[in-house]
Amino acid sequence: MRIGLIILSILCSTFTPALSQKVEVREATLSNGMKLLLVERHEAPTIACGWVARVGSVNERPGITGISHLFEHMMFKGTHAIGIKDFEKGMEIQKRQDEVRGQMEEEYSALREKLRLGEISGNIYDPDNQTPRLKELKAELEKLYAEEKEVIIKDEMDQIYTREGASMLNAFTSEDQTVYIVNIPSNKLELWFWMESDRLINPVFREFYSERDVVREERRMRVESTPTGKLNETFNAMFWQSAPYSWPVIGWASDVESITRQQAEEYFDIYYAPNNLTAVLVGDFDPDQALELAEKYFSRIPRGPEPPPEMITFETEQEGEKRLVGEAETNPTVILRYHSPPFAHHDTYALDLLSDALSGRTGRLYKSLVEEQGLAVGEPAAYISINKYGGYFQLVAQVKEGKTPEEVEAALLAELEKVKAAPLEPRELQKIKNQAMANSFRRLQSNFYLLIQLLIYDSNWHWSYINEAPQKTQAVTAEQIQQVSQRYLTKQNQNVAWYLRKEGTVPEDPVLAALPPQVKAMVKQQLEQINSIEDPSQLEQALAQSQQMLSQVPQQMKPAVEYMITKIQERLDALQEKGGN
Repeated sequence: MRIGLIILSILCSTFTPALSQKVEVREATLSNGMKLLLVERHEAPTIACGWVARVGSVNERPGITGISHLFEHMMFKGTHAIGIKDFEKGMEIQKRQDEVRGQMEEEYSALREKLRLGEISGNIYDPDNQTPRLKELKAELEKLYAEEKEVIIKDEMDQIYTREGASMLNAFTSEDQTVYIVNIPSNKLELWFWMESDRLINPVFREFYSERDVVREERRMRVESTPTGKLNETFNAMFWQSAPYSWPVIGWASDVESITRQQAEEYFDIYYAPNNLTAVLVGDFDPDQALELAEKYFSRIPRGPEPPPEMITFETEQEGEKRLVGEAETNPTVILRYHSPPFAHHDTYALDLLSDALSGRTGRLYKSLVEEQGLAVGEPAAYISINKYGGYFQLVAQVKEGKTPEEVEAALLAELEKVKAAPLEPRELQKIKNQAMANSFRRLQSNFYLLIQLLIYDSNWHWSYINEAPQKTQAVTAEQIQQVSQRYLTKQNQNVAWYLRKEGTVPEDPVLAALPPQVKAMVKQQLEQINSIEDPSQLEQALAQSQQMLSQVPQQMKPAVEYMITKIQERLDALQEKGGN
């Protein structure tokens, strides 16, 4: 995922659609099972285009965790016709790379056995553990990397789209789906159909092993080198007992370093078949012409011989409270997390409204923990994470200097008890319904945001959620909110994490600390990527995207985007000053 897409995905996957909206969608299914959703909007001569593969980390297994995210990278590496100077030579180099990697895997397998027996320590990929033969093979592989670079055309897909006036070519991977998107001029629709169908029919996983190393480095940057990255993974793994949401989307390090091209090709054949895909167009186009182009290009993709396997392992009922206490270079933080239903379950609408009642500057948590009791800083928040097969309801608060996690946890629990004891007042309930309606209305103004919502909703259940959810949200009563709080926010279903400040570290940036916890975590992740960029042109692109997003995001997200803009500019200025010297 490139800069800015995390904000997009969180916005579109966690907020309820506007209460009175009716999005007109024309739906078609091609002969190979691929679904096409068309939304006409002729206000500007552009089209927001995208497609979603119904596959994410939930479809993985131990040994190949992270493969869905790796695919996000590989799908930009070109096809038989794109990204290569000499196709036959490129395939020959790939074959030789696979042979060398196979020999390396034999060495790594022996090292795993030594690690298991205690004959070596640390990591099998540590330089100190490398055998002489392994060093020889690695050197040979590096030569093959260099050979491959001579025959590929770097980022040619991006170059073609940019040359033809397109923008925002991007992708992101989540637990449940992988999404590919781009904005194009209206007269370039046939180009999009050809480009996207070509990378589905003729994918060539170039630079596979070197890109796998890039993903491994991304994991170091986004998880292992961040203050709370490892703690977040530990808490998540503790929370999920049986459902396959317990590993991170980016994968476990040992798996990322071991995935083979053959495993990737097998995975692609299963999950990137057209009967597991939905394409969406939103903008200025003729729907009849779009259907003709879809038949011409997308229908060429052969249907998968078998449907992808059903995900059957649901979360087991939790039998008692779980706790995690860890130290990090962060402000002391208390997290309460509870298992909740999956996407489109009838109880999620009431839980979503409850999270709104608790959050924000006018929400119950801020009034109680910050203004009245002086226990917390920033904005204590509640939010619901709704995945396809399971979700959670979470409360987060940062501990004020001089106060203790015990006090903050007790205060959070006290607010939950108030919700369980008495229904929300009519005015409070109507206020949060009105807020949800206003926020979603703003998101519908952008073709791009509407595109993302349709892709996510159709992947998780069905695109009609965008029209059905408003009425269901409007129908929620105060009594139903009280009932779901009693049903899910129980001691037995409770998971608690205390993140304590490691001795010798300083308090967090006050602007960052004031952001809602979920948003703050997202921004921290983005900052790690920004600070690793050495190319000013990439930063300029990220700056332009963030500035464009600023006018479109809901009001509560503006501080986060503004903070990102400031930090991107600071990084850009530092690089330019360094270059000038």
